[in-house]
Amino acid sequence: MISKSINLVALQLKTTNKFEKNLKRLVKHIKDTTKKSFILAPELYLTGYSYDRLEEAVEFTKIAKKKLLKLSKNKTISLTLTTKKNNQYFNTLHIFHNNKIVHTQSKNKLFVMNDERKYFTKGNEEDIKIIEIDGLKIASIICFELRYIELWKKLQGADIILVPSMWGKARKDNFETLTKALAVANQCFVLATNSANENMAKSSAIISPFGDVVMNDTKKMISSNVNLREIKKMRRYLNIGI
Repeated sequence: MISKSINLVALQLKTTNKFEKNLKRLVKHIKDTTKKSFILAPELYLTGYSYDRLEEAVEFTKIAKKKLLKLSKNKTISLTLTTKKNNQYFNTLHIFHNNKIVHTQSKNKLFVMNDERKYFTKGNEEDIKIIEIDGLKIASIICFELRYIELWKKLQGADIILVPSMWGKARKDNFETLTKALAVANQCFVLATNSANENMAKSSAIISPFGDVVMNDTKKMISSNVNLREIKKMRRYLNIGI
């Protein structure tokens, strides 16, 4: 690894029906972070699912991408956005880094309880993979995909796993249990975000390879300067072949 530490930032924000207002709030929080921070926003934070405004959401994604590209000069920013290809809509994770989009993957496991399967098309499972950013191995799964244990194996070896979510309050304990288990099972850091809307679980967190959790449901931004050497330390301490 090139870096010995990194500032991980989990944003825990409410999504309103005003897309521009959401973007302004996101920009403000990004600007409030230190240089070289790794920032993750909740799933579809800027527009929500907006099934009755999908075309508008797609057009707003284009506006948001331009701003996020500029903001990523000295930071890494990740969130999912509504996209469209071949007349099909997707819930697509973007990672912005050094004024470039360095990775995209569209949600493969669509949620069964909110009509996501009716309006969105699933992405390719092959895109769920480990990528490298400045020597760090990064992997991502989106919300409901957290429940698919077979996907965890694809993430094995990552230094940081991103989990952007819009996870319901009724399943709050499930979210906390699964994100912590993901960190422990893969002996890595997990950066998990969740919506702060009234019916959402919050529970955004930064979780260490040992399972230590930094979480605060009252905050809009949870940050932690983590020691990346904890990854190798944990994998040597309990060698399970990662």
